[in-house]
Amino acid sequence: MSGQMPLALTVAGSDSGGGAGIQADLKTFQELGVFGMSAVTAITAQNSLGVQRVEPVSPQMVEAQLESVLSDIGADAVKTGMLPTAEIVERVARVCRRYGVTRLVVDPVRSAKDGTDLAGAEAFSALRELLLPMAEIFAPNLPEACALLGIREEEIRSEADMVDAAQALLGKGPRNVLLKGGHRSGGEAADLLVGCDEKPLWLRAPRLSTPHTHGTGCTLASASAAGLARGLAVPDACRLAKAFVAAAIRRAMPLGRGVGSLRHSSWREEQDVR
Repeated sequence: MSGQMPLALTVAGSDSGGGAGIQADLKTFQELGVFGMSAVTAITAQNSLGVQRVEPVSPQMVEAQLESVLSDIGADAVKTGMLPTAEIVERVARVCRRYGVTRLVVDPVRSAKDGTDLAGAEAFSALRELLLPMAEIFAPNLPEACALLGIREEEIRSEADMVDAAQALLGKGPRNVLLKGGHRSGGEAADLLVGCDEKPLWLRAPRLSTPHTHGTGCTLASASAAGLARGLAVPDACRLAKAFVAAAIRRAMPLGRGVGSLRHSSWREEQDVR
């Protein structure tokens, strides 16, 4: 860890509604005692009702942000989220290699909760080829995992199917796969961690009856990155992330007229009560 406080860098899109993207990542870093920095890859106009507009940042500007932070301040962990173009993916991978980034959490954001495309097919392909093999933790949700594996979502019905999918992704190069299971039905929200040196670890929490889950995937990935920045082993970082997200969903906020956002301060507030 660097100095008195761990450092984490998020490379992601901006969410004007504040619930996902770099806004969610920076809130998560702060709540978990990590100093957060950002490289913005896209600007979105969005709210609780959906995404109204997306404008990617130039690849040159994305690279300049990364160079600026890593050449001076450094980072104990890096988390990637929305990478809208193949050239942005290529530049992110290049800079991460140049600075020897090893604690890399890759969240392969493909679409928003309302279905809006946030990364094109070429970008998703570049991510699979360039960033997936560099990841300490690769953290797709089920639709993203199916897209990467070329299978239909209906083919992942059971926990055994999730294990098979996670192992298949592990075979593509990342050191660990955190497969997010929130898209499955049932009484539990069960995520799965598989690693090269570890047996499968299930991370379970009761499924809460709330529509206000905007930013869940971003927050789980950034909380995992915060744990790595703090020096936690991968399983412990993922356990922390699961507990953090579960608390944030329990007290989610019904902002706006659509899907509300997580309350990122909930985990800390619950710890203070105890």
